[in-house]
Amino acid sequence: MRSLTLAALALVILSALTLVFTRQENRKLFSALHQLRAERDSLDTEWGQLLLEEGAWSQHQRVETTARQRLGMDLPPAERIVVVRLPETSP
Repeated sequence: MRSLTLAALALVILSALTLVFTRQENRKLFSALHQLRAERDSLDTEWGQLLLEEGAWSQHQRVETTARQRLGMDLPPAERIVVVRLPETSP
């Protein structure tokens, strides 16, 4: 009878230790999940800002202004514009 009681006590202690270990792991994983979600939200915000910035940089007026100011580029006069037509090929 005494060995049965000791075995039951050992199982109860083992079960309690397993519960403590499992809860600790759960807390660690939950903390990691919280940090990853915060990082995801931060990256989503940064992505949105980058998309807005890309839209601003790709506006035609901005590109034209930058080309004129930084590179000294300008539209040529109409008489200097040459249109090149490719010969049509039949299928």
